[in-house]
Amino acid sequence: MRLQFLGAARTVTGSCFLLEAAGKKLLIDCGLFQGSKTIRALNYQNFHFTPSEIDCVLLTHAHVDHCGLIPKLCKKGFKGPIYATKVSCELAQIMLPDSAHIQEFDVEIMNRKGKRAGRSLVEPIYTVNDALASLKYFSAVNYGECLQISADIKVVYKDAGHIIGSSFIEIYVTENNKTTKILFSGDLGQPNQPIIKNPTIIKGTDYLVMESTYGDRVHQVYDKEQALAEIINDTIARGGNVIIPSFAVGRTQTMLYYLYKLWKDHKIKDIPVIVDSPLAAAATRIFAHNTQDFDEEMVELLKENGKIPQMPQLRICESAEESKAINSQEGSAIIISASGMADAGRVLHHLKHNLWRDESNVLFVGYQAEGSMGRRLLDGIRRVKIMGEEVTVKAKIYNMEGFSAHADRNQILDWLANFTEPKPVNIFIVHGESLAAGALKEAIQERFDENSYIPHYGDTAIINGRDYEIEATKIIEEVAVKDLEEFLTLIDADYRQLRQKLLRTVFKEPEKLQGITKNINKGWNYFKKLFNDIN
Repeated sequence: MRLQFLGAARTVTGSCFLLEAAGKKLLIDCGLFQGSKTIRALNYQNFHFTPSEIDCVLLTHAHVDHCGLIPKLCKKGFKGPIYATKVSCELAQIMLPDSAHIQEFDVEIMNRKGKRAGRSLVEPIYTVNDALASLKYFSAVNYGECLQISADIKVVYKDAGHIIGSSFIEIYVTENNKTTKILFSGDLGQPNQPIIKNPTIIKGTDYLVMESTYGDRVHQVYDKEQALAEIINDTIARGGNVIIPSFAVGRTQTMLYYLYKLWKDHKIKDIPVIVDSPLAAAATRIFAHNTQDFDEEMVELLKENGKIPQMPQLRICESAEESKAINSQEGSAIIISASGMADAGRVLHHLKHNLWRDESNVLFVGYQAEGSMGRRLLDGIRRVKIMGEEVTVKAKIYNMEGFSAHADRNQILDWLANFTEPKPVNIFIVHGESLAAGALKEAIQERFDENSYIPHYGDTAIINGRDYEIEATKIIEEVAVKDLEEFLTLIDADYRQLRQKLLRTVFKEPEKLQGITKNINKGWNYFKKLFNDIN
């Protein structure tokens, strides 16, 4: 049996794992890479396997970093079934065409600029038609149902408590008269989220492929509702807008739940709450008719109201014209719009119109991948380019991690503590940047004294029962170097802005030269000291 890590290896996105076992080839997830330009470029490379040879795809959930390359897979020759929960199948019906539309739009803009610059035209990774063609391969499975892939391979889906329809996938493989269990965590949900159930407790596995998105941090324990109310009320008092970049599936519905509670308890005023995302609107409708996956609290709320409650001031924007009109309306508003990492979608228009306003706030409520617009704003960048225009950042930028749908380090460890029989012989740590994955590895070693390994992109685990070895990757990627180059480019841009600012200051106030020079020397000497050990 061979397990190859072809995505989400030392990065959060691009989930893709190839399992070759008992004469079959199974692909667990086939996700889109998101984040920096270098990471996104991986979406355009050829698959490191032949798509037509894959027997089936097992999908953990419908976020695009787990399913977003399925249309490309089908376009390149895959014809087998794609197994997912009922809700994930329904969400894929809207997620994949939307992903294709964004790609077509971005490529159109890119080609328009490229044509003027004399560059060759580029093709989207896949088109809307490609996405629609892939949907016929989806096949729904129920939680707890035994899916028999072959005489020697069976699969069971369990609720991961991340978003509605999300799953752990248990795979049982019999080879050489030995049955081995491999568990894929997908994205492990944060316990006690509203609307959905808590993650299923799993008692044991031989091998675990474990996410580590928040492996290096612990979610703050605080009154999230009160903090959210304070940010909203502060913004209203200053006459600004609250912009919430939010993932259309999961996070948007969670935010609407909390905003409803605040409004019902009279903790926020009756200002417009605008969901500017056709995808989020469609996803919310899918949530509404899949009450079988709701937690007890949400079921009680449904019984009380007869339907999913909503605020009278809630507006759903479907058309582009409605979306554009938002930024010309008077008064404050709460605007929830995709994408959650602020890299694409309608939220870019709202950021363009609000980032320069010191009376507005931008509130991030989910994970921001390295290199994304959201991460750069959280890191304090003062100028950003949005749709070709330089925008100065004057709005307040907030990050409320407590709303994350991902378990934090301690929650991951508490979930792992249930593994008693059998205990995993190895935990493969994926879906995390290097620091997060490394921190989780140390925490697992300290608490459980168990083996774990952080795969590189392309590494393969060769498994024989509870014996295994790692075959190092032969796929040579220059992602790290390119990422550093991109990071240094951003630093260089900040330096040039600071240089101009300092020159203008000294030109107007020459008496400040000595103090500025002293501070620059102090900072430069410290910087050189940090890198003294680099040859």
